[in-house]
Amino acid sequence: MTTRWLKPLVGRPGPFATVYLDATRSAQAGDKDVANRWRAVRRALEKQGAPTTVLDELDEAVSVPTRGPGTHGRVLIADDSGVLVDRLLREPPAVTAGVWHEVPSLMQAARSADESVDALCVTVDRVGADFCAVDADGRTASAVESFDGPHDEVSKASSTSVKRATIESRAEDSWRGNAEAVAAEIERRLAEHRPEVVLISGDVRALRLVRGALGQEAERLVVEVPGGGRGPGIHQGAFAEALADAIDSYRGRRSELVLAELRQGLGREDGAVTSIDDVVQVLARGQVKHLVLSEELADAASLALQRWASGDDEGPGFAGLLDGRNLWIGPAPMDIAVARAELTGRGVTDGLQELPAASALMRAALAQDAELTFAPTGSVELMDGVGATLRWSDGGTPHESAASMSGDGRRLRAV
Repeated sequence: MTTRWLKPLVGRPGPFATVYLDATRSAQAGDKDVANRWRAVRRALEKQGAPTTVLDELDEAVSVPTRGPGTHGRVLIADDSGVLVDRLLREPPAVTAGVWHEVPSLMQAARSADESVDALCVTVDRVGADFCAVDADGRTASAVESFDGPHDEVSKASSTSVKRATIESRAEDSWRGNAEAVAAEIERRLAEHRPEVVLISGDVRALRLVRGALGQEAERLVVEVPGGGRGPGIHQGAFAEALADAIDSYRGRRSELVLAELRQGLGREDGAVTSIDDVVQVLARGQVKHLVLSEELADAASLALQRWASGDDEGPGFAGLLDGRNLWIGPAPMDIAVARAELTGRGVTDGLQELPAASALMRAALAQDAELTFAPTGSVELMDGVGATLRWSDGGTPHESAASMSGDGRRLRAV
């Protein structure tokens, strides 16, 4: 899962208001349902000491309807400068709650985002293409934007004044020219919006020409989906199902590629690490490509937040994560260590703070643009429920073989 949408949180000292809402609108009450849920969350945030200025900013953001169809959720994160994150969740959150704390409560949002895919849908014909974002269910998630190529001689219809061969040649030249223009527009949008996958459909001849005109990097992101097109007669329901199937398949491949890389790296004792101690070390060195957390951690986070929201726990739902273990951070986003003395040994003496381990790990991962993946039970053996794949390794990188030689039984406990 890409973590770009959480980047506005990097480097900010907090505290933060984290809001999880069920944003589903009923046919009878409409947006009033969401407004009532938000009022309950706002009262909870007030009791926790969230300032009125922050709550007013959230009031304004929540008042803007999502217009999302079906059941869905929403996460908002704000500090005294305003709303930093406002993102739709594919499913309503397990817990509707608000948390005012020194660090944002991210696990529910990250788990939901891991199930989503940033997908660009492109339907092409011999004139141009239509572009839109689609959600995980294959439904249009943005306005449809049309793009037409520069050539309009796309018909091979005969003419009494022009030879048929000439007409056909002009039409085919126009198809190629328009396909090249569409390919250039796809690449422009990839550079600007950076979607994870491009779902392309439409006229068979135009598809072949567009794909042939794409560069290697763009072509790598393309998945062809049947059933779509720009003209009338498209069965939109069937096409949405085909898009949803393609997105679901992509999501599975995305996760498995990361877990396969983690298993391979752990097996050869190079390119991947596991256990909190080792993951902290590689995060501090900026080596992490993917941070991998077990699904059990996400389940524990939801349970802890639920217990806190119901009044069963005094803290904001962090104690149940990673056996309540804390880590130390400094003012820089990648200042992270298992002990305070490690940071002071690096010359970091100001702004030291102890954080729940899961929050500290995610903070450091965000700072180095590491992606986040949740590992299903039994998919990979993770010590302490955490692991990481690496961008690079050197002599200072921890290796799991060192654990087996050290007699450190705690580190070898699998989650």
